[in-house]
Amino acid sequence: MAKNQDKDVLVDETEDTGAEGRVYELGFHLDPELPVEEMKKAHQALRALVASKGGIVAEVDPQKIQLAYTISRQEVSGRRDFNSAYFGWVVYEAAATDHAEIVSAVGANKSVIRFIDLVTTKEDARHALEVHELLMKAAESESSSEDDLNAELDAALENPAV
Repeated sequence: MAKNQDKDVLVDETEDTGAEGRVYELGFHLDPELPVEEMKKAHQALRALVASKGGIVAEVDPQKIQLAYTISRQEVSGRRDFNSAYFGWVVYEAAATDHAEIVSAVGANKSVIRFIDLVTTKEDARHALEVHELLMKAAESESSSEDDLNAELDAALENPAV
């Protein structure tokens, strides 16, 4: 693993120089101050780049999350600290030369505040996607259960039993 000096990222450099494709996972944090439409454009640009260089195996659209720790970045205007970000990931298959181009382009993208790119397998990617979908369904059912409970509480408060 090597650390890219322009961005605070880890890049797996244990790849072959052959033309056969390998499977990689690109996890990224996008600037949380981007308006939603700009974030979607930045995500689509990353997705288009990956799709043009290889085949997409699995992906998750970015969602705004609180970060476990502050990420700081030095910019021309000064230091910026990030406590949240839009997090997403894409798993793709690409040849080593295309992989290097993807990593370089993502590193140069000003909307990306941090990323990691590593070797994975299609099976692991599909499993990660299944787990993500299960977690999303669980969160939705928890939210709808909470909404049902709130509606029952509101109804009880409006019509108290005497």
